[in-house]
Amino acid sequence: MKTYIFHAKGMHCASCPVLIESEINDMPEVSRVKASLAHHDISVTGDFGDKTPEHIARDLSKMLKPYGYSLSLEKQRHSVTWSDFSQAIPLAAAFIALFIILQRLGIVNLVTASPVSFPTAFLIGLVASVSTCMAVVGGLVLSMSATFAKENEKVRPQMLFHAGRLISFVVLGGVIGALGSAFQLGQTASFVFGIIVGLILLILGINLLDVFPSIRKLQPTLPKFMGAKIHNLKNMNHTLTPFLVGIATFFLPCGFTQSMQIYALSTGNFWTGAVIMLAFALGTLPILVLLSFSSLGIHTKARSGIFFKTAGIVVIFFGIFNLINSFVAAGIIPPLFSF
Repeated sequence: MKTYIFHAKGMHCASCPVLIESEINDMPEVSRVKASLAHHDISVTGDFGDKTPEHIARDLSKMLKPYGYSLSLEKQRHSVTWSDFSQAIPLAAAFIALFIILQRLGIVNLVTASPVSFPTAFLIGLVASVSTCMAVVGGLVLSMSATFAKENEKVRPQMLFHAGRLISFVVLGGVIGALGSAFQLGQTASFVFGIIVGLILLILGINLLDVFPSIRKLQPTLPKFMGAKIHNLKNMNHTLTPFLVGIATFFLPCGFTQSMQIYALSTGNFWTGAVIMLAFALGTLPILVLLSFSSLGIHTKARSGIFFKTAGIVVIFFGIFNLINSFVAAGIIPPLFSF
């Protein structure tokens, strides 16, 4: 047994180490693996025979390539592709302008007494589904699709997975909302939760810009072992496995999901919490369906940098508006916008 240290490229959030560790652990030569987001490196212990470290890095990179990661022996220096912003800013501005126009027409209600409306939750889900913070869920979908495809099972497992995901987000979102009611959250608690949601969205958005790597350490997440256990469910060979995996995604370490869960708790209402989480899950559905049935790899696209920076600007927009709305709802500041 030997231990090798590889430097990773493509890690963006706390979900990435979970996915990387789960995939590498599936290799028969590997006995232990530990990925670090803080240092962007991966420690792999195993018996690789007479393979050189360079050969091992190539093999592992080939396995991780569909998820947007690559390994090397040399430490990668972080660099920002500032030219991406020349396209990302206009695209994000167009999206935000369209959203505001729809709000003024009454189709989407962004500025309300509560920080997050149902359409806003849907759009946050849509952005989350194409961001790197959905790496674990996307990785689950790709791995599960490959596993069942070997047994000529292509449609039924995917349908069960998405059904389990939607049902769990409705039921467990409602449970979280009901728990908020049990705790009798007052105006102060609702204000605090609103601020937390806004700050989480800001951190997520800044991480998507890939400008300040140190911010990644601030992103909240569930304990890593929970994500690893859930991700390993894909290896179970049972008729209902896809359904159970879909349910388990509610607990995966995704900052977007956690921000919506916090808001659902602050509503103090079963049905409001259920609909908020359903709207968010429906927003993630289109991309996850594409992943299921066409093995779409958004991380491998040539213009993924522009795409993620556009998503980051939009998420920052949502974060700032949620912060402002929280202060307005608490009566601390007057409404700043007429729309």
